[in-house]
Amino acid sequence: MMMLWGHELRLFLRQRIAVPALLLMLALSCASVWAGLAEVARQREVIERIQPKQAKDEAAIAAWVAKEGDVGNAAYYTFHATWDSPSSLAFAALGQRDIAPFVLRVRALPLESQINESENYNAELALPGRFDWAFVLTYLAPLLLIALLHDLFSAEREAGRAVLLGVMARSTRALWLRRIVLRAGLLLLALLVPFIVGAVIAGSTAAMTAIVAGIAAAYFLFWIALCLLIARMKLASLANAASLAMIWLAITLVLPGLALLAVNQAIPVQQGVELTLAQREAVHAGWDKPKAATMQAFVRDHPEWKDKATFTGGFHWKWYHAFHYLGDRAVGEQVKAYRTGLEARDAWTRKAGLVLPPVGVQVVIHRLARTDLAAQLAYQDRIRTFHAALRRFYYPYIFNETPFRTEDFAKAPRWPAQKTGQLATASQERK
Repeated sequence: MMMLWGHELRLFLRQRIAVPALLLMLALSCASVWAGLAEVARQREVIERIQPKQAKDEAAIAAWVAKEGDVGNAAYYTFHATWDSPSSLAFAALGQRDIAPFVLRVRALPLESQINESENYNAELALPGRFDWAFVLTYLAPLLLIALLHDLFSAEREAGRAVLLGVMARSTRALWLRRIVLRAGLLLLALLVPFIVGAVIAGSTAAMTAIVAGIAAAYFLFWIALCLLIARMKLASLANAASLAMIWLAITLVLPGLALLAVNQAIPVQQGVELTLAQREAVHAGWDKPKAATMQAFVRDHPEWKDKATFTGGFHWKWYHAFHYLGDRAVGEQVKAYRTGLEARDAWTRKAGLVLPPVGVQVVIHRLARTDLAAQLAYQDRIRTFHAALRRFYYPYIFNETPFRTEDFAKAPRWPAQKTGQLATASQERK
């Protein structure tokens, strides 16, 4: 048996396209894994670099604010860093991390204008984007597989060897199975070896690595089935290649592109920039509204400050933060509709993946790598929880008109906030 496999391997490697195809697959996989690891390393370096800079900025602001103890200046000028660390599989499928912010510095001012300055896209259904391992698997590996399998049967017919092979082989089915397994298996191996090495470097678990490898193998089986289906038509080798190339173009580019247009048309979504403008207009309008009406609207949501909502003079931080809070609330329904639209598009993306394997593969790998839309929205949710904690921290100082000293900066909520509700301040910890 091993002699038969060895013989088939020698025959395969003698073909002009065999070694170049395998080397090209290996090179593309290596390049994509290296690019992904480099990008993830860059993002981690940015996250690590921002933390000491955050501490340095906060110290400078604390030294200035402490002179007068004005909490309004502390809340206005202090930026609080947030970040979304990449997962161990992010190198293989960068997804939303390529287009959405993974670091965001926020203040205790209206959040929506801060969080929606960058757009959110439906990356899974979009046309090919960044060069990563998922891109190589989805778009390039099928082309090389087609190059190796399109003439598997037709080349023997055209060379007049098909009948002779059928007579000499103990089992014709076993013969063709060995050839298919060798061609597809070696190509899959050239694709997976760099990925596995990258997964080890990135610290991915064996289970997650095996799941992604299984997805790649299943995707290869889909394309093998298509190649065999076309081969059953007994066309010439060139016709086989042209037919398979047309199928590749249709199901990897044309149909996903049409699906993207259809989903965007069926589910219109307001742009994040429009939300930012609407929120800022609501805040700016607060300057011209009666102060009493502003404070009444604020204490309806914060009754605990009802007895502290009065002040004298033209400007006060109580009023300033009250109408900034109301600016966020004014666009609450728009924000909800925006998110609902994004999630609806994402849901239709997953449905499209059930009938379009390239889309399905992208969806699953991005989910495993936590680089999809759901992961980005989860990061935004953590930012919103963190921002609410910042407001709750500053309000007692603002409404009680308590001086804000250097030591009070250390009591502020701290990132990271990996799960909702896991925020605590130093003062809360003392309690």
